[in-house]
Amino acid sequence: MLDPQTKALIDLVIKMGIPPTETLTPAQARAFYSERRDFSQPDPPAIASVRDVQAPGPGGPITVRCYRPAGSAEADILPALVYYHGGGHVIGDLETHDVICRQLGNLAGCAVFAVDYRLAPEHIFPAAAVDCIAATRWVHDQAAALHIDPARIAVGGDSAGGQLAAVVCLALRDAAAFTPVLQLLIYPVTDACAKTASMQANAQGYLLTKASIDYFYGHYMPQEWMRLDWRASPLRAADHRNLPPALVLTAGFDPLRDEGLLYADKLSAAGVPTQYICFERQIHGFALMGRILDEANTAVRLLAQALRERFAAS
Repeated sequence: MLDPQTKALIDLVIKMGIPPTETLTPAQARAFYSERRDFSQPDPPAIASVRDVQAPGPGGPITVRCYRPAGSAEADILPALVYYHGGGHVIGDLETHDVICRQLGNLAGCAVFAVDYRLAPEHIFPAAAVDCIAATRWVHDQAAALHIDPARIAVGGDSAGGQLAAVVCLALRDAAAFTPVLQLLIYPVTDACAKTASMQANAQGYLLTKASIDYFYGHYMPQEWMRLDWRASPLRAADHRNLPPALVLTAGFDPLRDEGLLYADKLSAAGVPTQYICFERQIHGFALMGRILDEANTAVRLLAQALRERFAAS
């Protein structure tokens, strides 16, 4: 069964008549997503500092938001998390994911760098991927100026951001660049061609629907070859060896559940230390909904604990 708090949320969405994402233009979908966040997300926790900087990117400067956790000083050398927001590569931004970046930074005692990558349909595949790779390499290269430890950098993201985190790790390995200490993959897209059991069983009724997934993919990956590329479908990469340790978190009533599990299994089979956790009674996107879902706060604490442990071990 659904978590009772989650069922109440779904019932409310139905009662309010919120239009399905696939019926909206990208501009309308972005506005709806931004406007709804205050209803479900906790108040933003206080932190030591936050500022936006510009990283060079292949399509022009990339805004990176830099968070320093509560209790830290600007001169402290901190571990870091580079975070990529979700939203199907079409919606979402630095504001929609501000709270979770603050939460993870405070709870894990790390700096967080949120990447404002280019969105579709204005910028199609592989724009988001190449932006995230470039921004992550920049964070590592600028570690001294950013007052972070270059040997203790993790990457992570939710949904499309989880896909981007997996892609960044593959790209860094293939380029013989630095190796993140952890990849946090929160209900990630791992196969844009997936025809899994969860994609069928959870196709409608749980906020993220198969129709909305098709809408997002159609905007970011309008051609079939794009969806077969490992930068869109990291599950389809030729080799998953020598990647960073991973924590893969999924939700039981999520169309993406099975491809998250498949990716965790693929990493484990390749010898990558991997933990897999499924919140069986939850839906896609739940981890950001800590104002109304208790299990969201449990998930965030779990993610932060994984970060703390990896930073300590490194």
